[in-house]
Amino acid sequence: MTLRKEANQIIQKSIQAVLPDEAVAKALQGRKFGSGRIYMVAAGKAGWQMGKAAAELLQDRLEAGVVVTKYDHVKGEIPRTHCFEAGHPVPDENSFAATQAALELVARATAEDEVIFLLSGGGSALFEKPLVSGEELQDITRQLLACGADIVEMNTIRKRLSGVKGGRFAKACEPAHVFSIVLSDILGDPLDMIASGPAYPDSSTCGEALAIVKKYGLRMSETALSLLGQETPKTLANVETQVTGSVSDLCRAAAAACEELGYEPLILTDQLSCEAREAGHFLGAIAKTHQKTERSLAFLAGGETVVHLTGKGKGGRNQELALAAAEDIAGLSGTAVFSVGSDGTDGPTDAAGGYSDAGTKEKLARQGISIYDVLQDNDAYHALKRTDGLIMTGATGTNVNDVAVLLIRR
Repeated sequence: MTLRKEANQIIQKSIQAVLPDEAVAKALQGRKFGSGRIYMVAAGKAGWQMGKAAAELLQDRLEAGVVVTKYDHVKGEIPRTHCFEAGHPVPDENSFAATQAALELVARATAEDEVIFLLSGGGSALFEKPLVSGEELQDITRQLLACGADIVEMNTIRKRLSGVKGGRFAKACEPAHVFSIVLSDILGDPLDMIASGPAYPDSSTCGEALAIVKKYGLRMSETALSLLGQETPKTLANVETQVTGSVSDLCRAAAAACEELGYEPLILTDQLSCEAREAGHFLGAIAKTHQKTERSLAFLAGGETVVHLTGKGKGGRNQELALAAAEDIAGLSGTAVFSVGSDGTDGPTDAAGGYSDAGTKEKLARQGISIYDVLQDNDAYHALKRTDGLIMTGATGTNVNDVAVLLIRR
């Protein structure tokens, strides 16, 4: 089996292990519901998959539901549920319309009713009721993406410009009880930051939000700045939350798949948080250190890297990581690096991630392509496409962050 085929097998088994169906079933099976009505709202990249699993379990107990997920992620109808597709990573009019439909749904709920809230990564863009104009919210989101702000910094800003984030959706559900089932895509599973915490008390402060504006020189209106000075809910009495999956589960599944193929796996971290290209260089450096090994080794790193935009090319953080590693592993026998997003999409592309091996740099050089120049233009997608290095999975139905793997086959 080639290294590329082994990589594909590891990716397939890893993602299969973190699909939300079983996690949602585990959370709902055996749960005692009262005699009131049950409403369902699902938001995020895994929204359709989670909503479908919940509807199949609830069956006739489900009064009505709303699902909002990313474009091309709805795979069919769900009984008694209206499914929306909307913009990600920048919210759009469909995001706003879907969220309004969810708010109108839960407005029917009484104290005897229950709202099942299924939340996954991507909800910050997909589930949104802006308190500023949609155009300004989109502009602020683009600024945050371009300046390299991490997900916690982004959500600290976005939740204060929203009518549903930072615990405000749970307030809108009152007096109904909210059972929130969360598929985590943020390191350490901070419940107030996953999708900007629509049903969890907010731990961030106005001071932190304003400091982020100053740090990155964000441009925003006086209205937006005044909203950053308004505090979010710090307590919620009507919410119960259960986390059902995270990047640590993804890393363990990837390690198990590596072991099945004869590698000795080592999970370096499930808290990776740095520039994508620096993570790629780091894995490349590890490859150099262990070139004389007589054993097949696999080094894994899970988390979420960031990309600082310096060009106008096409790509994503996983693709940048893999391409950056290609510079360091060039000519190293039996060596490959791949990185993949568990949701099946990496940045604004149709690829889930990228793959490089000992021959990637030479293949590009023969075509007159410099890895350094490609990275400066953030155009990893087209470079990897020329070396058959794009990882294509399609939408997976889950979202628990990314995993990068260095393989050294002996």
